[in-house]
Amino acid sequence: MSLNEITHTIMLFIETHQVWSLPIIFLLAFGESLAIISLLVPATAILLGAGALIGTGVISFVPVLIAASCGAIIGDLISYWLGKHYHQQVIASWPLNKYPKMVFRAEQFFQRYGTFGVFIGRFFGPLRAVVPLIAGTMHMPATKFNIANVASAPIWAFVLLAPGAFGVPWLETIFG
Repeated sequence: MSLNEITHTIMLFIETHQVWSLPIIFLLAFGESLAIISLLVPATAILLGAGALIGTGVISFVPVLIAASCGAIIGDLISYWLGKHYHQQVIASWPLNKYPKMVFRAEQFFQRYGTFGVFIGRFFGPLRAVVPLIAGTMHMPATKFNIANVASAPIWAFVLLAPGAFGVPWLETIFG
């Protein structure tokens, strides 16, 4: 099954079973933010699609924003905890040992930007879930990590949801 088919199937499921939209959005954002799992979860496309469902009135913006933010915060927190408690064992394990350049770039990124790196790292694809892991392995203080984590998650969720949520109604007014 292709990424487009998976995305389409999940979007149809959310549209027809709206009661499941918040748990699904939470799990997708969680998976997108969790080290290792994020490499396998096609959450970005689905969250963009969820924005379109918001724009058409199928689901509500604020609850979806909260679900996505909470999922992202918890995913990053677990990644940080894994890095802090399992250090180099995590980085030396599959699948991260298959991506040494990505791990090296995340380490450089974190060393250069520190707390701000955790904040901004959420917005850069594969680095999204590796930066919290590296922050943990480098023993970043939990308070600094949590400030960056909690501050960046709602902004990240908003950036993914807003184009569909606000673009669809705007386009309907122009072309409707």
